[in-house]
Amino acid sequence: MSWLFACNTGFACALLLGHDWRMTDDTGLAGHLLIAMPGMPDPRFAHSVVFLCAHSAEGAMGLIVNKPLPDLNFGMLLQTLDIPLQGQNSGLGDAPAQADDAVYFGGPVETSRGFVLHTPDVMAADASLSVTEFAALSTSLDILAQIARGQGPTEVRLALGYAGWGPDQLDAELRAGGWLTCAADAGLLYGTAPGELWSATLDRIGVDPRLLSSTSGRA
Repeated sequence: MSWLFACNTGFACALLLGHDWRMTDDTGLAGHLLIAMPGMPDPRFAHSVVFLCAHSAEGAMGLIVNKPLPDLNFGMLLQTLDIPLQGQNSGLGDAPAQADDAVYFGGPVETSRGFVLHTPDVMAADASLSVTEFAALSTSLDILAQIARGQGPTEVRLALGYAGWGPDQLDAELRAGGWLTCAADAGLLYGTAPGELWSATLDRIGVDPRLLSSTSGRA
């Protein structure tokens, strides 16, 4: 299987090519985390936490950040892309990402397309979108090569696929109670184990998961 990191077509690519999908008022949720309610009818999103990279009247796009792929890691991905992993083992310094680091299921759309969610201290020219002061989204092979050389961003989350919503689709799901929202920060996004992120985000907004109804989010 081949994975694509050069962005050519589609919603996510339009986002990265400079279209501003983020709302200009307080209703935009870019930079927030979506927390799936227990009754989420789509099993691909069950107990998922989605970092929203873009949100506007034209749609929304984000990455699931708590579902590591069981059969793929960073080293395997680099090997497939013919990018050598350098750093500690080659004497070139510490790489921020290691061979056994997780690659995440980013969502059910374009599951062979790769995305890098990272701190914005390193950006890829024409292929990075700044989302917040602690998060940017990139799609270029160049940033993967920088990460492999130990010259990449301080924090990195790699994903295949993304979650996308059409006009008013996400807003309708929010109104129906399918998701809760939580303001993201670097600690939640990069410093929380994926298996703990769903409960950690609920705890952040003061919600006890034991009290959530399993029927929430159903039409």
